[in-house]
Amino acid sequence: MNDLEYIQSLVEKAREAMVKLDPFGQKDIDRMVRVIAKYVFDNAAELAEISVMETRMGTVEYKTRKNLGKAKIIWHSLKGKKSMGIISEDEETGIIEVAKPIGVVGAIQPTTNPQVTPMINAMSAIKGKNAIIIAPHPRAQNTTSYLVDKWNGELAKLGAPENLIQCVEDTSIERTNLLMQNADIVVATGGPGMVKAAYSGGRPSFGVGQGNVQTIVDRDVDMKEAIGMIVDGRVFDNGIICSGEQTIITPEDRWDEMRKELEAVGGYWIDNEGDREKLMAELFIDGHLNKDLIGKNVSEIAVAAGVSIPDGTRVIVMPEDSANKTSLLRKEKMFPVITPFKYGEFSEGVDILIENLNIEGKGHSVSIHSNNEDHIRELGLRAPVCRVIVNQPCATTAGGSFFNGLNPTSTLGCGSWGNNSISENLYYKHMLNITRIAKVKKNPVIPTDEELWAEK
Repeated sequence: MNDLEYIQSLVEKAREAMVKLDPFGQKDIDRMVRVIAKYVFDNAAELAEISVMETRMGTVEYKTRKNLGKAKIIWHSLKGKKSMGIISEDEETGIIEVAKPIGVVGAIQPTTNPQVTPMINAMSAIKGKNAIIIAPHPRAQNTTSYLVDKWNGELAKLGAPENLIQCVEDTSIERTNLLMQNADIVVATGGPGMVKAAYSGGRPSFGVGQGNVQTIVDRDVDMKEAIGMIVDGRVFDNGIICSGEQTIITPEDRWDEMRKELEAVGGYWIDNEGDREKLMAELFIDGHLNKDLIGKNVSEIAVAAGVSIPDGTRVIVMPEDSANKTSLLRKEKMFPVITPFKYGEFSEGVDILIENLNIEGKGHSVSIHSNNEDHIRELGLRAPVCRVIVNQPCATTAGGSFFNGLNPTSTLGCGSWGNNSISENLYYKHMLNITRIAKVKKNPVIPTDEELWAEK
């Protein structure tokens, strides 16, 4: 069986599973969705160990936290939601909405998140009575395949049809491309090249843009509290989260205070020019991230660069001058390294933020620590991004949390700025086809021509 025949066989099995799934009701479907999250929650630490062992990225501690947190928030957000049949009726507009499956979902997974992203995609797909075929990253094949096997065992106990969730074996670029061409819809979570391939594959696709989260600290905040959250976000899973903070754009009159608080929570400031040059040479190869250091801890980075850092260092701090328009430190850094900038007036801080996003990361997210509503709104009005995270660790909340109203996900749409089809967090509703029954409105109000064209 060649690659095309293999992928087509997976798609055919998925279609058969959807036919068998059709008679199941909402409660049955929700039980299936629940068991996917519950398995990850109950086995969070073991799954984290498996992931780190194979991918060599991130940490068991943070991946365990991610498994626990995302399993809870995703199930909480889906629990009790209607996702089949009539899901809404609006007497005023006369619109009745009917939800129907969107089809076989082809889900392309990143090596940075080989368990939580498949979990969210599988839960969202099955919530809409779709089948899903998961293409793991080659460096996470065993991790994702193992989890899919476990899910299928749990689903079988509920009487679910076989092949609702399938995993591409011996994954490759060729098989991934064929899946994107043969599935009914594609969810692509990964690098820009892969997302571009998904959009050009001839199927409706949801992809994500590149992250490079810029963080502004305002003059009116508790610096200790703000820096604590920023560093927590930057070091989460050794910095591989796309929504992780990359910079600290700080008022110049609070610069020394910011440095003091950074050092208090394990930030090691690179003042020595020789050390800086060594780190830059190791972090970036020919202007691009050194793939061998992505997701590594600060000790491994320091050893690779030949730089000494003190015990207890959590994040390497490499400040930059905003006048240096081409610095690589203005780009995304997928390791625990953060770059402070200083500004005068708040608008100057926003200018720096936008300049950095124009280099990389437009469309994704920014964060701000501020109690000034005017400044928060100014950032929202000016920043070319889809999310502005306020007074929270962006790394762990841009994908939704119990403390904000964003849809929980691991696939964050970046709008036209990031060459994406959506400018919001991917949610189960994106995996539904909606039929809208349009009735005649009751007592419609039709304006006169004078009323219609009046300037006031």
